[in-house]
Amino acid sequence: MQIKGSVALVTGANRGLGKAFVQALLTAGAAKVYAAARDPATIDAHPNVIPIRLDVTRPEDIAAAVAQAPDLTLLINNAGVSGMEGQERGNISLETLRHEFEINAIAPLATSQAFSPILAANGGGAIVNMHSALSWVNLPGTVTYSASKAAAWSLTNGLRLHLAAQGTLVVGVHVAFVDTDMTRGIEGVPKASPHDVVQRVLEGLINDQPEVLADDTSHHLKQNLSNGVYLRPIS
Repeated sequence: MQIKGSVALVTGANRGLGKAFVQALLTAGAAKVYAAARDPATIDAHPNVIPIRLDVTRPEDIAAAVAQAPDLTLLINNAGVSGMEGQERGNISLETLRHEFEINAIAPLATSQAFSPILAANGGGAIVNMHSALSWVNLPGTVTYSASKAAAWSLTNGLRLHLAAQGTLVVGVHVAFVDTDMTRGIEGVPKASPHDVVQRVLEGLINDQPEVLADDTSHHLKQNLSNGVYLRPIS
């Protein structure tokens, strides 16, 4: 897929990876970027950026976004949440699990299904879903987050098959810790630059890759899945 001249929508576009996606898409020549966030006032102003109010858990917000973006060719499902607080003590919160599943797994599928007819009408286009290296393994405190990202990975694989006939490229992105607000309280681990992650994703799109491993940790874990790396404690 060509980024130059594309029309993209990025969820969670007001900070972190979402903000980096918006900036990189503009630099790469995207004609327009719909920048979606729960509060569109938090989106940085730019002539080619259109802020959209979008809570990805609200069907009415998704429907309104679809109506606002009939020219869409690229959907980037970036919005996500982590509720690791307290789980390092051995607690597995069902409430946290439901919340993370709703945003990390169900919402990307909902937005993808809603926008897929528009993508088909505009030539197929592409969908990018942000997963995690934690789709494959658990760390202390990540049980529910890892489960939600594993579900997102599986749903993306199913969506790819479902939309193949209409020519829509569906890209799953795996990355470990990224230097954003979400990981601010996590110390002692390597963190990838948002800029570097986004550049790898855009390169994957340009080369029509169905999967992007956006850092060394993801490469290492993917290579060791057959060795049962997910069965062993990872510190």
